[in-house]
Amino acid sequence: MNIVITGGRGQLGRELERVLGDYHKVILLDLPETDVTLPSEIETLVNYYPDLVIHAAALTDVDGCARDPLTAYKSNALGTHNVALACQRANAAMLYVSTNEVFDGTKGSPYFEWDTPHTINPYAESKLAGERYVQMLLNRFYIVRTAWMYANGRNNFITRVIAVAKEKGALAYVDDEIGNPTYAPDLARAIAQLLETKHYGIYHLVGEGIASRYDWAARIVQLAGLNVPITRAKLADFKRASTPPPFGALHNFVAATTLGIKLRSWQDALQEYFNSPISNL
Repeated sequence: MNIVITGGRGQLGRELERVLGDYHKVILLDLPETDVTLPSEIETLVNYYPDLVIHAAALTDVDGCARDPLTAYKSNALGTHNVALACQRANAAMLYVSTNEVFDGTKGSPYFEWDTPHTINPYAESKLAGERYVQMLLNRFYIVRTAWMYANGRNNFITRVIAVAKEKGALAYVDDEIGNPTYAPDLARAIAQLLETKHYGIYHLVGEGIASRYDWAARIVQLAGLNVPITRAKLADFKRASTPPPFGALHNFVAATTLGIKLRSWQDALQEYFNSPISNL
């Protein structure tokens, strides 16, 4: 296949290139050369003659999105609209990378693919609007929701935990925000498997198991060999521009049950991250 990946320089884009590049022609697009929020880029995408576009580009600064909702909507909703229009004109399938934050986190257990989204912050609203555009404009699409993604060699939650631990000698993380730490190489492999099936639809692809921010940070500190105290905190203790879903964990049910596509536990994936020579420790 001829596969175009937006957000190609991002943590998922680079992993997708590694996984897909040996079997498909992969074209990576990203800012500043390609800005999918511009309608003029629709023809640019069409002229690559894609069989599939993986739309991984997004504005993921959730607090920034809360401070500037219009920019969030332009980037995540209208940008997705343009990509979907390009796929429509090119007769290409599309895979849209979405987020666990389309749910409000009040269910109290992991969300299934068929649960009704309900957003509580501008980032989530803009990503859900992107989902709507994909569903409205295309017949052949995958919507892949994921959560708490991280990759080697990039600034991420892990590198921030380690940096703060070394700088301050103590940590405090919330135990009432729940999600699924997801290793980008595992997600990329799962997406590659999904593409081979041509089973279009909505999927949750996340690291197996759930964790609070506290659980995740405590495991990071342990694997990093840092002897620093870490205390439990609550979301209410921190003032943020955005409101995260308190229990935003996803259940990878459809892909695992119908297609046999599973991601390993978040603990095993995190161990591999620390075993990597480019883990930014």
